Amino acid sequence: MNWYSELYIGKRAKPKAKKIIQKLKRNAGQVDIYLITLAANGQDMLDIIHSAYLKQPAVRRNLPMIVGIAKGYDEALELVQQMLSETYQATGIYRIPEYLMDKVGRLPKERQQQE
Repeated sequence: MNWYSELYIGKRAKPKAKKIIQKLKRNAGQVDIYLITLAANGQDMLDIIHSAYLKQPAVRRNLPMIVGIAKGYDEALELVQQMLSETYQATGIYRIPEYLMDKVGRLPKERQQQE
């Protein structure tokens, strides 16, 4: 799994963030945990997926960079709104993936190939 170095973590997920990440790495099931990833199709900005999808080997193998973890779908939406707001305030546009990668000084491989 590829993790964003400045991972966004929801308020309800924060108290158990280390435990959640350990379980995700060990492929243990978790109820109500959602991941925010860079879009798998390369055209959208982000995807929100339930952690249960990681049980599928093809999904796990092809999972884009994880940029956020939330407890509950509503919290995942709040994190995406936070990312949108932060991106717009910093750049004046809504290009979340580019903003996130610029923030840590790199672009994901699939975006580098498109440029």
